[in-house]
Amino acid sequence: MQLADIQVKECPQVDHRIRHSAKGEIERVFDDAKIEHAVRMILEAIGEDPDREGLQETPARVARMYREIFYGLAEDPELHLAKTFSEDHDEMVIVKDIPLYSVCEHHLLPFYGKAHVAYIPRKGNVTGLSKLARVVDGFARRPQLQERLTSQIADSIMKRLKAHGVLVVIEAEHMCMTFRGVKKPGSKTVTSAVRGVLHKHQATRAEAFALIKD
Repeated sequence: MQLADIQVKECPQVDHRIRHSAKGEIERVFDDAKIEHAVRMILEAIGEDPDREGLQETPARVARMYREIFYGLAEDPELHLAKTFSEDHDEMVIVKDIPLYSVCEHHLLPFYGKAHVAYIPRKGNVTGLSKLARVVDGFARRPQLQERLTSQIADSIMKRLKAHGVLVVIEAEHMCMTFRGVKKPGSKTVTSAVRGVLHKHQATRAEAFALIKD
């Protein structure tokens, strides 16, 4: 699928300091003992011996890994957009090719790819470029659906920055289609979420897609 072929429709409507300040929340959200017990039960259920040398520490490793890859559950990604700057700029801002890693909530297998984020500031109200990438990470680092992830990123930017318009495109490969099931490695899923003037004005939307594709 080419970016130009995407059918657009309106969807329903960390900063490191933030991540560090969320440590208490991480402790509240994650229960290592439960995770370790569950992993041990799964190993037993597939006929493995969780007490053999190679697997003895696996439950604890998985618990630590979940804390790392699901840290987004313990933060509000919108807070990355709390600080803005007043600049004499009312043209489109685009951050392309943001690396993205998430976990599909259906099979708990990874999906990965890149996100493209475009927005049109209102009255010069802009945010740091790195903050857009942190918003992507904050929503991605949790059990997700790509469609929902795309909308959450767009809605948070639209809400926090009060932007004239927002466009988010995600291209990702899903391990649940590569490693199992239909086994189609290399196939990509492309989703988009469009808000405000970028949804209403076809020419502006086409410009955004062209800049992303370039």
